[in-house]
Amino acid sequence: MTTTPAPPKAPPKPTWDPRKPEPPFPWLRPTIRIRLTLLYGGMFLIAGILLLSIIYLLAAQALRQGSGVSFQVTGTDLKLYSETCPQLSGARSNEEVNAILKECTAIQQQHALDGLLSRSLLALLGLAVIAFAFGYAMAGRVLSPLGRITRTARAVAGSDLSRRIELDGPDDEFKELADTFDDMLERLQRAFTAQQRFVGNASHELRTPLAINRTLLEVHLSDPGAPVELQQLGKTLLATNERSEQLVEGLLLLARSDNQIVERKPVDLAEVASQAIDQVRGEAEAKGVMIRGKRAAAVVQGSGVLLERIALNLVQNAVRYNVAEDGWVEVTTEVQHGQAVLVVSNTGPVVPAYEIDNLFEPFRRLRTERTGSDKGVGLGLSIARSVARAHGGHIAAEPREGGGLVMRVTLPV
Repeated sequence: MTTTPAPPKAPPKPTWDPRKPEPPFPWLRPTIRIRLTLLYGGMFLIAGILLLSIIYLLAAQALRQGSGVSFQVTGTDLKLYSETCPQLSGARSNEEVNAILKECTAIQQQHALDGLLSRSLLALLGLAVIAFAFGYAMAGRVLSPLGRITRTARAVAGSDLSRRIELDGPDDEFKELADTFDDMLERLQRAFTAQQRFVGNASHELRTPLAINRTLLEVHLSDPGAPVELQQLGKTLLATNERSEQLVEGLLLLARSDNQIVERKPVDLAEVASQAIDQVRGEAEAKGVMIRGKRAAAVVQGSGVLLERIALNLVQNAVRYNVAEDGWVEVTTEVQHGQAVLVVSNTGPVVPAYEIDNLFEPFRRLRTERTGSDKGVGLGLSIARSVARAHGGHIAAEPREGGGLVMRVTLPV
């Protein structure tokens, strides 16, 4: 007799829950709402007890003073005399005495009530000042974690992604916000680290084949026995390869310049602009464009290489996008209202005002396509804007009357 084996049992369900366990009594969690309710409720209760005690003491004192109607019997005819009610000395009958006493009592009660009111108002004013001061101190103590979160966020905005809040204390809304913010910073730091690693790898992987292509083309072009058609094709391919190299360099620089500058050194914009002009002077002379302008000292804190790239891109664009005859480019640097200003203006074609914003977008040029232009790869102004933002400044463009543009770069000193 054979017995059939029993079917295998299902594996037990996991008892571990990756989610954060909830407390047994969530309504007892010391949240900010409960703490503020207890704080201000307790303050109101204490203030009420103090106010009632003060009013009680003042009322007792007023009653003692108001009831102090002293009578003094003088003479043999039993005449009544009172310092607080002198009218009694002239009374002739019981009815007149009772009327005078009633009037004097009413006057004394009114004086007591007036004194009680004035002293109560003074007590209330003092308690209000104390309550506001105590409430301000307590509110600052309750909101101190929010200030810590704000300071950490401000530090992170300066590209210090390694900062963490690490808030300790009760498990309330502030701690939950701080923990969430720390988790977000952790993910951002990993993302930026991966981006930097990608930029480094892409820099190597993209530059190497382009450099190899350029070397092979230059070797073939150096052969004097090569056919004319092959030399022309080699020159075309060499120009295309050079354009690809410029595009790769521009994209990598654009990716690096989007981050805040951590290491800053004093950089004179006048020197940076002069270096850029020296690099473009040959191209300007070939096109018949005159470069002029007065450059005063304007020292900023930043990266000299990136700031020179701003000036170089602006001056190159000003020379390349110019008129055919009697063109000029004016480059000036100065300090205005506590800020360093670099201004590059030029003659050139008329630029509509509605196309100004498009000039700062990658691969966008004025009335040209993305390809087929020998004036650049369309990243110059995008790089300039990213570098300016990384230095805490901004760049603006406006059409110049008669044609051309006025580019203004403003950086904090």
